[in-house]
Amino acid sequence: MDASGGRGQPRTGNDESPDHTGPRPTTTPEPGRPTDGPAGEPAADSAPAGSRAPAAGPGEPSASAGGPGGGHDGGRPPARSGAGRTSPPQRPQEQQRGGLLMGRPFGVPVYVAPSWFLVAILITWVFGGQIDRVLPELGAASYLVSLFFAVAFYASVLVHELAHTLAALRFGLPVRRIQLQFFGGVSEIEKEAETPGREFVLAFVGPLLSLVLSGLFYLALLAVDPSSVPGVLLAGLMISNLIVAVFNLLPGLPLDGGRMLRAVVWAISGNPMTGTVAAAWVGRALAVAVLIGLPLLTQSGALGSEAVDNVGMDTVLDALLAAILAAIIWTGAGNSLRMARLREHLPELRARNLTRRAVPVETDTPLSEALRRANAAGARALVVVDPDGAPLSLVREAAIVGVPEHRRPWVPVGTLAQDLTDGMHVSAELAGENLLDALRTTPATEYLVVEDTGEIYGVLSAADVERAFVKAMARPS
Repeated sequence: MDASGGRGQPRTGNDESPDHTGPRPTTTPEPGRPTDGPAGEPAADSAPAGSRAPAAGPGEPSASAGGPGGGHDGGRPPARSGAGRTSPPQRPQEQQRGGLLMGRPFGVPVYVAPSWFLVAILITWVFGGQIDRVLPELGAASYLVSLFFAVAFYASVLVHELAHTLAALRFGLPVRRIQLQFFGGVSEIEKEAETPGREFVLAFVGPLLSLVLSGLFYLALLAVDPSSVPGVLLAGLMISNLIVAVFNLLPGLPLDGGRMLRAVVWAISGNPMTGTVAAAWVGRALAVAVLIGLPLLTQSGALGSEAVDNVGMDTVLDALLAAILAAIIWTGAGNSLRMARLREHLPELRARNLTRRAVPVETDTPLSEALRRANAAGARALVVVDPDGAPLSLVREAAIVGVPEHRRPWVPVGTLAQDLTDGMHVSAELAGENLLDALRTTPATEYLVVEDTGEIYGVLSAADVERAFVKAMARPS
């Protein structure tokens, strides 16, 4: 079959398109550089046989916890793999998510991470001892009351996160899940708000609901005896929700206050990246302040405790708490910067630009003849078609490499091909998040790229997409 085809023959590239495919092929690659050779002669830095497509686009769960009460995660940072190499973020499998599914309010799954059970035990132990001092007549029952407080407190955290979730859904932003974890909760929002005003509202509603809850618990406290069990519980919930609100309003990423600061700088500068950089560095400064200042404030009695002259268990616990909070804030700020850079470079990933030119061949065409046609047409991929030119399968690059050159005249291309499924048809117009989502939905090593009219544009290699992703992420913002 002639590579140029005739009537009914699929189009296999556009020589006039400056943004289509890469350099012209050569038959002998130079050692130490990527080859531009024909189909089946991969670049020197290409992924090995069986390499998979990038598994996900932006929106992967953030490592930040957002402090007590958490906050919304307005996107997902890239995953890290290898020796510091940035790779396309991976979407974890359901069983890898971790945690217990508690329900789906508004269609959003709520998970309780295993770390929550640890913090529930700690709260029960610490708060139970305090209740025992206030209400000694309860005896061991004080710890049951404390356990109830731990559950009620995290129910308040869930309300905080649901506020973020409802605001995101109202703005048309998909929410993957809510997770309750050691230091609060996270609402994993798939996409970024389109305007700084929406970003500000999205961040502010969480602390606002915590303040409202604190006020409601205060009003309820006025109606009961403060020295009773309900009074102690209401007082504890009032104070804890106030702490959650105030902490999350601190102006540094990844806290809600940091997202509010980001929105303000974004509105002033007109550039969301500028807002992210400013809020992230404030977040890092905040992490240092927490690491140094929290133990000093505690020991000085500024937080309501008596000053002590000796270094005891309380001092060590205060320092440990400060270190954990500082690490969470610092890490979250860094993740926010990487996430912003990811979003900034994602539009550069375009299926049309990354597609390899392909030639159509029939199933019984010898591999050597198919590669000759590919060289002649300047193509780097083979598409198996039926006699009418309709695509049937893609010849796998890894399979070609595995066939010794002396056997290629006797190996039909059909034996090396992978049947096309619906998910392996990719529109040439896909770019950015949409492109990565399409590849994540149907993992494969190659995809058939088609025009909106149904004509074949070429073949997209998952390895090419991953290399382009890594290259884009390596460039400075």
